[in-house]
Amino acid sequence: MSAARDQPAGAAAPAEHSLDLDGRRLAYLDSGGPHPVLLALHGHFGRGRLFTPLARVLAGRYRVIAPDQRGHGRSDSASDFTPEGYADDAVALLDALGIGSAAVLGHSMGGAVAYLLAARAPQRVRALVVSDMTVLNREPETRPVLDCTGWPRRAPSRAALGAAIEAHGIPDAGYFLDSAVAFPDGWGLLFDADDMMASQHAFAGDLSAHWRASRQPALLLRAEHSFLLSETVAQRMVRERPHTELVTFHGCGHWLHEDDPDGFARAVGDFLDRSLGREGADPEPAVP
Repeated sequence: MSAARDQPAGAAAPAEHSLDLDGRRLAYLDSGGPHPVLLALHGHFGRGRLFTPLARVLAGRYRVIAPDQRGHGRSDSASDFTPEGYADDAVALLDALGIGSAAVLGHSMGGAVAYLLAARAPQRVRALVVSDMTVLNREPETRPVLDCTGWPRRAPSRAALGAAIEAHGIPDAGYFLDSAVAFPDGWGLLFDADDMMASQHAFAGDLSAHWRASRQPALLLRAEHSFLLSETVAQRMVRERPHTELVTFHGCGHWLHEDDPDGFARAVGDFLDRSLGREGADPEPAVP
């Protein structure tokens, strides 16, 4: 059955909100409802709203909260872009919303934030879904840094902005254009190139220790044509961490949630049902 047919009738898009973290704006989407929480974390250059289709499919089953992580989307920049800083933001968001613990899903860089969070604050993470993220974020396994320093600051139109990005060797600028907005002086991207470079460098290296340091039920999703997570490394990740399942999305690239949205939603929803014991389960108690 397709995700579209699984979607509850009239399921609305998650509502947009923001909160103040010591003077820094953190924007997030929240599908609401008295349901177990899924905290969904996007990757570099992304925005929380990429999880809107998933939130619609899971409506009535799970409350999906998807922040624009620091320096991305409508959220403010920060003094650092370390993995630990991103994880601290996730905890602060849960605290602000009175949520004791949640299942955590992360795509790409967001996957590394998710498994770091599971290791640093195991009481806050009930289950873990990592979508196409490696633990060996280094050469020669992958190219951990995409150089965006020469990308245009402004362009006369959204299409012109995309064409200018693609002129820098990007085959398809569609993912990046999700962060494109019209400014008074033309079309530009919500993220800052220097921030993205600093963040990518901060995540480069061997992240295996963070991955091995948690024991929650975990689902590792790998795209068959991934440029980031090889089959060899994925199998290693399963061997090195107990309670980890691996699902490969055949025919898909790195953005597997776009290439196979139905399969992605089914895999995530079914895993959460199993790992959280959805049958008769109550939502996690809120933080007092």
